[in-house]
Amino acid sequence: MQAESANLPVIEVINLVKHYRASDGLVVHAVRDVSFAVLPGEMVGLLGANGAGKTTTLRVLATLLQPTSGAARVVGRDVQRDPVHARRQLGYVSATTGVPDRLTPTEILRSFGRLHGLKGDLLAARVVQLIDILDLSSCAHRPAGRLSSGQRQRVSLGRALVHDPPALVLDEPTNALDVLGSRELLAFLSTLRSAGRAILLSTHRLHEIEHRCQRFVVMHGGRVVAEGTREALVGPGGGELEEAFFRAIAPARTAAS
Repeated sequence: MQAESANLPVIEVINLVKHYRASDGLVVHAVRDVSFAVLPGEMVGLLGANGAGKTTTLRVLATLLQPTSGAARVVGRDVQRDPVHARRQLGYVSATTGVPDRLTPTEILRSFGRLHGLKGDLLAARVVQLIDILDLSSCAHRPAGRLSSGQRQRVSLGRALVHDPPALVLDEPTNALDVLGSRELLAFLSTLRSAGRAILLSTHRLHEIEHRCQRFVVMHGGRVVAEGTREALVGPGGGELEEAFFRAIAPARTAAS
């Protein structure tokens, strides 16, 4: 399913705020007035150190957390007002997404396909397609408890893709993968992006996505401190994205100290 227009965002975060109350009674400001968007055919990298607010933002988009204020939208619909629509239009994967140990990849993909309304020949064809694309053929009928961490992560991605959503939200998707697995996954995501999917991807491995993402959003202390293409962030003098990242968060770190 594609968005109606290439000019309309598939993923939107609008003045998003999320506060928590800690066990000691203090209010934790996890996300502070964050706004950005992802268009069809874009892969946007969400960058930030631990505690920057990335995962909280992604979990709000995935309807797993309620925002304190502001809004998050998927294909034009507010995820808080219409969470069922958001889940149908979105595939969400995190580094901690679990898969049932006793079920095989084929059984897992079939189960989640049925949950999204797929059935019969369409479901069977989709499962076969994903098993092939994600290189799971050798373990398609092996219980997930006996799979490697990389294979389990690919099953998680397949589960998020089984209903062919226009939007993907990925929180540290390469964490459990080795160098080869990470490269293959990111190449696959690039293929999905080229086919018109909107992909929002959070990672600490800046070198993996430096030349794959069309834009980057840098968060620190719950705020967006920089946003733009690699060239815009790095500047006319060139250099590495990691250097640009540290430059972007430096003023915020100084202000907080």
